[in-house]
Amino acid sequence: MASWAQLVAQEPAFAATVKAALDVGKHKTLATVRRDGGPRISGIEVMFAGDDLWLGSMWRARKALDLLRDPRFALHSPTTEPGEGGVGWQGEAKLSGRVEAVTDPARVAAVTGGEPSADAEGMHLFRCDLDEVVHTGLSDPIAHLVIRLWRPGQELRAFTR
Repeated sequence: MASWAQLVAQEPAFAATVKAALDVGKHKTLATVRRDGGPRISGIEVMFAGDDLWLGSMWRARKALDLLRDPRFALHSPTTEPGEGGVGWQGEAKLSGRVEAVTDPARVAAVTGGEPSADAEGMHLFRCDLDEVVHTGLSDPIAHLVIRLWRPGQELRAFTR
């Protein structure tokens, strides 16, 4: 497992490309594991704060309860269509790993920019640890897809399709 900061330290250009794909729109898609073991997908917003990638959720939302029970997740960037000739397309990012639930009011406030609060029913906050980060983009000149894969402790790999 690795933090976002570890990805940035090991592969800064790749991390910037992945972040650009995540930042192309507000709403991402989160996959969690339901109580019965099946998959659940939900819309979610993410934030980068300090050296970490964070997920926030409304209090007692199904996706939050899933993550509290089973911390495994997969996250997909917003999906957009490439422009003419691929111009302006940031590609797609896919991240997977496990989350850490953060409940300390001062730490929550530091991440969200809010005031420390004893109100435990405000939100759930999760710090992401990464097992795998994938970015799919286009070659230059455009001839094929380029899939780049990063895993902690391994070199960045690229595949073409």
